[in-house]
Parts: sequence; C-alpha cells; structure tokens
Amino acid sequence: MNSTRWRIVALFFTHALAAGAIHTRIPDLQEAMNISEGQLGLVLMGQPLGGLAMFLFSSAIIERFGPRRTILAVLPIVIITAALSTVLLTPFALFTLLAINGTGFSLSNIAMNVEADRVEAGMDQRVMNTCHGAWSVGFLFTSLLGAALRGLGVSPEIHLWSMVPLLLALLLFVVVPMVPMPPRAYTGEKAKRLALPTLATLGLVAFGLGAGLTEGASRAWSIIYLRDSFDVPAFVESLALPSLLVAMAAGRLVADRFIDRFGPVGVARTLSSVAIAGMALTVLAPNAYIALFGFLAVGIGICVLYPLMLSAAARLGDRPASQNVAATTLIFQLVNLGAPALIGAVAQGVGVRLAFAMLIPLLILTFTMAGRLQLKPV
Repeated sequence: MNSTRWRIVALFFTHALAAGAIHTRIPDLQEAMNISEGQLGLVLMGQPLGGLAMFLFSSAIIERFGPRRTILAVLPIVIITAALSTVLLTPFALFTLLAINGTGFSLSNIAMNVEADRVEAGMDQRVMNTCHGAWSVGFLFTSLLGAALRGLGVSPEIHLWSMVPLLLALLLFVVVPMVPMPPRAYTGEKAKRLALPTLATLGLVAFGLGAGLTEGASRAWSIIYLRDSFDVPAFVESLALPSLLVAMAAGRLVADRFIDRFGPVGVARTLSSVAIAGMALTVLAPNAYIALFGFLAVGIGICVLYPLMLSAAARLGDRPASQNVAATTLIFQLVNLGAPALIGAVAQGVGVRLAFAMLIPLLILTFTMAGRLQLKPV
C-alpha cells in the first residue's frame, strides 16, 4: 500500500478515534451534571444541530482551503471540545461544546471523504470503502477502550484529556505529510456558497436511505430488541451491536476489490438482498441466536451502501465533488435525525420487532435505486 493510500485510510481511523471517545463517557457526564434522561436528550441535540448547519457551507470552505488544510484546522476542535466537556459541567455549556464538536465533525467528515474520492480518481483504484472500514474499526476500538476505562474506574477527565496529545500527534503524523490530490474533473458551474441538493443527489439519498436508517435503528435498538423479545442473559443481548459493527467493518475492508471487479451496481444489489434477508430473519427469529445471525447478515448487507452513495455523489461530475458530497450528506442526515425517535414511537405502539420490520421496504427501495450508482461518463 503506497503512502497516499495508507494515509487516507489512517485518516479515517484517526477521525473515528477523535469522534468516538466522548460517546462512552456521556453517562458519566450526565451523572456529574445531575440531569434527567429528558434533559440529556436535549443537550445531546447540540451535536447534530451544529453539524447540520455546517453541511451547507462546507463545500465553499473545502474548495477554498483544500481538504488537507481543512482537516488540520477543524479535527483538533473535535478532540479538544470532547476534553473540555469534562470541565465545563453545565447543560448549556455541554450543549454548546457538542454543537462546536458537531461542526468540526461534519466539516472534517466531508473533507476526508472528498480527499478519499480524489485519491480514487488519482490512483484509478477504489479506496472509499476501505476508508470507511478503517473508520468502523476505529470507532469500535475507541468504544471498547472507553468501556474498559469505565470498568477500571478511570475518570472522564483523565480519559479524554490524555487522548488530546495522543490524537493530535497521530493527526499530525498522518496528515501533515499528505500530498494533496487534484480535484476530480467536472463540467458544470463553480462551487457556490451553499451546497443545495439536486435531483441527482436526491436519487442517491433514496438509494442510501434504507442502509442509513437500518444502521441507525440497529445501533439504538438492537440490544433492546433482544432484551424485550427473548429470555437470554444480558451478555447475549449485548452481542447484537458488536455483531453488526464487526460485520460492517470486515465487509468494508474487503469490498473495494469486489466493486472494482463486479461494479458498484452489482455489488449494491447483491448486498442489499443480503440485508433484506438478514432483516427478515431478525424479525422472524424464534430465538435470540438466530436474531444475532440476522444482525450479522444485516451488517454485511449494509456495510458499503453508504460509502457507495458518497462515492457516487463525488463522481457525478456536474459540479465540484465537495458540493455533491455535502448536499447528499445534508439530506441524508436530516432524514436520519428523526429516525431513532420514529423507531421508538413505532416500538412503543406495536413492539420493537414490527419496528424493525418497517425497515424492510426501505431496503427494497435501496435495491431498486441501485441503478443510480451507474454514472454516465463526464
């Protein structure tokens, strides 16, 4: 693996370490502030709200300064605001810090996806899915590290502040020597101030929606589904989310070679079929172990659908790649913002099992819209 390729993969891993550290300490911050679950829910809205505002302006910033400089400027914000959350322990302060954190997360997220697309264009070889696989591994690693430190009684202050110099050093080691890749060619207008969606990007969102909602619902409700549906030990219930995450990470790390060989449409339709079958198996499972196997299949099925959506958006060629990636991500995140609440409302009314069944038509939509990945040459 040459330097350009391994550095962009390592950047995704670093980004996940920076973004995921704070999530394992949210329960500790809640206790330190002595606030209720309802109040915590309002505080946590700061991160997505801060991120959504940035999607509109991110393209102009990235086109002006380039992905590499943008990442070097804003990813430290994500790292430092996470550590500051252990010091400024009031609900308003945490909401504000999470909003700033979300802004840095979103801008760096779009910038590194744009750079990954430029690497693909420059090397004429797919790397996007490997990058997202590295992100999944990094997020899983930082989640397990946080859980272990909590189990050992390490305070949030020591945990998150000790991560600051380590993550900043890793960021500089990975990003500073990166050779900026030239932008992907396009035929349309120059970058505008606002990255508004187009019909093409909306079509790609329709393709990726089923995978995104399935991942979000599974992250939030898979353990609860096993808890409410089956009489099994708590450690078996807890295997639901790792089953999904490990399958997604493994699938992403090996997917690029299959996409290069069989094409994005064929891979997308095959994997969305696996996701549909896995979700049906999960919903109809007579016991927890079959349900776990279903979640494993779902993880394999949806593993590369989101990266394929971003890669296709960057390759549209009608305007700068940063605009299409930002516009696609904006609509995608807006739809996903209310997904956990929607699943919760359905689960409360008819049960978690039927709430998961509601995702199957959306996965069928993903299968149907896979043709949107077949782009015309510019």
